[in-house]
Amino acid sequence: MFSLLPMPFSISSPLFAAFSLVVVLALPARADNLRGWGYLVDRLVLDGEARAEVERIFTDPRMPPFDKLEFAPERRPEPTSLYRGFLKPASMAQARACWNRHLSEFQRAQRDTGVPGALLAALLHVESRCGANTGNHRILYRVARLAMAPAPENFRWNLARWLDGSATSPSRLHEQLTGRARYLEETFYPEVRATLELARRWRVDPHELRGSSGGAIGWPQFLPSNVLRFGRDGNGDGVVDLTNSADAILSAAEYLRAYGWRPDLERPQRRQVLWNYNRSFAYVDTLLTLQSRLESGSEVRGTQHRAATAKRGTRNGKRLGKSPRAQHTRK
Repeated sequence: MFSLLPMPFSISSPLFAAFSLVVVLALPARADNLRGWGYLVDRLVLDGEARAEVERIFTDPRMPPFDKLEFAPERRPEPTSLYRGFLKPASMAQARACWNRHLSEFQRAQRDTGVPGALLAALLHVESRCGANTGNHRILYRVARLAMAPAPENFRWNLARWLDGSATSPSRLHEQLTGRARYLEETFYPEVRATLELARRWRVDPHELRGSSGGAIGWPQFLPSNVLRFGRDGNGDGVVDLTNSADAILSAAEYLRAYGWRPDLERPQRRQVLWNYNRSFAYVDTLLTLQSRLESGSEVRGTQHRAATAKRGTRNGKRLGKSPRAQHTRK
């Protein structure tokens, strides 16, 4: 297991926010041979990265040029409908299969951390379908482009785009866009640094780290900084690999324990801990519902009931006629 090193700044610290704003103002737009990445390269060099190495990484042909990053003045809320599909019978069956297939690893993580194994199964199912959908995007590019939100040329382009036809006053729109650009940089600039650090620790090319379109890695869909903080070696092979079930399960459990999970928490407290994993209460409530159904086996009983109902609706192997309502109703 690798040692956990603190990042130079907390993304929520006043020092980071102040420094971020200073850099936004201090680094002018300039023509360079870095294919649009000059703003980010300069920031990385100011924070101690070797210029020659950073320039080599960002001029690599595998790194697409940076053109523009569109962003809105305010963060759009996540639709509650996004998670409804996870509670449907087919999805519940997949979650149950994940739970059964890795039961010993879920039980071990629960013993070690106090986080219920069924909750971990629910989380990993929602995050990546238990490792079936971890993404194949280049992590470095995905987090780097988001960290470029306040680059002067990009900011001016977004401001002009939103001013065109907007009923919001220019000063208010500028304020909103500044706040949003700062948020994106404070969130994703540390992930750029963490991606480079992961590549060094794992002795891999940073361009070969793969994950989701949002820059998340493995079964638990950790951002790179969370891999550094919470990644655990669950199978004892000396390597943290979040595409390995034992490592992924224990790492997700460690994350929740670090954010305050205890077995005696009431539901409001459990919701708050899970909210730190994904700041959406629709997501949180989906996980808790999945956990409850896995623990109670309710989705299994529901499937058995549907099978029995279907059997009663047949005679000699032939399907009996449906009611007109059933024939014309589709859920």
